Amino acid sequence: GQLPTWLQGMLLRNGPGMHTIGDSKYNHWFDGLALLHSFTFKNGEVYYRSKYLRSDTYNCNIEANRIMVSEFGTMAYPDPCKNIFAKAFSYLSHTIPEFTDNCLINFMKAGDDFYATGETNFIRKINPQTLETLEKVDYNKYVAVNLATSHPHYDSAGNVLNMGTSIVDKGKTKYLLFKIPSSVPEHEKKKSCFKHLEVVCSVPSRSLLHPSYYHSFGITENYIIFIEQPFRLDILKMATAYIRGVSWASCLAFSKDDKTWFHFIDRRTRKEVSTKFYTDAMVFFHHINAYEEDGHIVFDIIAYTDNSLYDMFYLKNLTKDFEENVKLTSIPTCRRFVVPLQCDKDAVVDSNLVTLPSTATAVKEKDGSIYCQPEILCEGIELPRINYDYNGKKYKYVFATGVQWSPVPTKIAKFNTQTKEMLQWEQDDCWPSEPVFVPSPDAKEEDDGVVLTCVVKTDPKDPPFLLVLDAKTFTELGRAIVNVEMHMDLHGVFIPQQDMKTE
Repeated sequence: GQLPTWLQGMLLRNGPGMHTIGDSKYNHWFDGLALLHSFTFKNGEVYYRSKYLRSDTYNCNIEANRIMVSEFGTMAYPDPCKNIFAKAFSYLSHTIPEFTDNCLINFMKAGDDFYATGETNFIRKINPQTLETLEKVDYNKYVAVNLATSHPHYDSAGNVLNMGTSIVDKGKTKYLLFKIPSSVPEHEKKKSCFKHLEVVCSVPSRSLLHPSYYHSFGITENYIIFIEQPFRLDILKMATAYIRGVSWASCLAFSKDDKTWFHFIDRRTRKEVSTKFYTDAMVFFHHINAYEEDGHIVFDIIAYTDNSLYDMFYLKNLTKDFEENVKLTSIPTCRRFVVPLQCDKDAVVDSNLVTLPSTATAVKEKDGSIYCQPEILCEGIELPRINYDYNGKKYKYVFATGVQWSPVPTKIAKFNTQTKEMLQWEQDDCWPSEPVFVPSPDAKEEDDGVVLTCVVKTDPKDPPFLLVLDAKTFTELGRAIVNVEMHMDLHGVFIPQQDMKTE
């Protein structure tokens, strides 16, 4: 096929690439060493390159020829030859784990620089052109967080907004929202933008020792949306995991009888809305988008009724009969919550306060809290992306992977949230990755542009390819076949030519 002439720039992708080091193997697919790869679009041609992230974790493991650094699903143990004192010390030092810098999930742009990100307090600067690994940044030097999301947001000025969890800091466990400025003052040009990082606000955890796990958060023009789900880390269990010989992943538990709490933070006052909003227990990873309309916040997420998704990706489950054997016990559903922020204080108990046309409800309870039930928009999509120019605004389209009962995507979908229409691309034996939308330079409508995805074939002998779809019609414009072994990955980012530093 042919690529549009305006498509100039680079698609960067990130995900786990190496799962065996020497004789040792990771337990979980999400633990593998980060493999970065890129597709560069230049004058109608595509160039491919890939490189392992040279994290401290990678270097340490490769040098020892075994897994030396613990990941979320795999605990690493010291050299068996060490003496008893060294071992005892090693056990003690693991109670506050030194987390990995194997940043295998996504990318973040801060200032003019790009970083590979995971979910710990470490991120790694990279050179997008060469995929070289540069300095390591520890969030903890600038803000008291032990974990941070891999799905930051960007405001209109290009500042980064992100959330992290501060575990038992000064006797409190809290969720912090922080901002990294897009530029530093002229007279401080040598300093990094992290030196000017500021905490926007904090939300106390409902439990000191059981903070909620979260993978993303939502944003509208005036509010930040944070969902505290009953899928929680057990801090005491994590502190003793090393001694007990179990992974940190085993310290994550879902309480199906608990509530899921919604927190709304006013971006202007930096204060949380005082009304208590909640829904039933659920597990979710990805926010899609959110916006404000007539005194309501409308937000869309992809949620599950249990936590089976994580368990699917233990490598013992990823065998050759994977597609037949591994079935999700809960299908991903795209849920729209409609939350009335400006609600009548004198509203009748048990009345539905939603006044927008939607089947979503928000019912006032005796104690003044509001119980929300979603409208189900569709089922069976994951890894959602939007036209980011519409982030925080009323929008129509979600681009996502199509998954049914299996966690491995077999199609790419475009879903219209207003008409509920779904367009799909699929081909036999093809496993596509998260679709990335790139708007065309003269875009008039939300879906003017292309959708990019990397497609891996079921048969390792068939070469993988980069697929370019017309975002409007979902017809194939072209594909670039790459004769290398490519892995399934997690998330990616498109960098337009003008955003690339030219060194």
